[in-house]
Amino acid sequence: MQDFRDLKVWHKAHAVTLAVYKGTKTFPREEVYGLTSQIRRCGVSVSANIAEGCGRDSNAELARFCENAMSSASELEYHLLLAHDLGYLTQADYGRLSDAAVEVKRMLASLIRALRPRRVSPNLTTDI
Repeated sequence: MQDFRDLKVWHKAHAVTLAVYKGTKTFPREEVYGLTSQIRRCGVSVSANIAEGCGRDSNAELARFCENAMSSASELEYHLLLAHDLGYLTQADYGRLSDAAVEVKRMLASLIRALRPRRVSPNLTTDI
């Protein structure tokens, strides 16, 4: 078990969540229970899954929750694209938020690789 606040990826994901909340403030009122809510939940889910995984007993479980966070980050990417295409996000805001989501995904991928045990190929032998 570790403190999620010690992970750089959690800090980045949290910053993305805060930016998502700011970026969705100007969405149309009729989207409050639709796209606005969905985008915000995706952002929160990324950070929350990382935090929840840190509360688990093993690296394997943390990796599994990081994979869930990765899925939420991918969902966030799509919802941001949709919001942009609907004219709810400017090109600049979309680019900034989307780039940040992609960066979180890269960081998660690195963390997941580091948490997974290394497998030795069955074709390798130690007899030389």
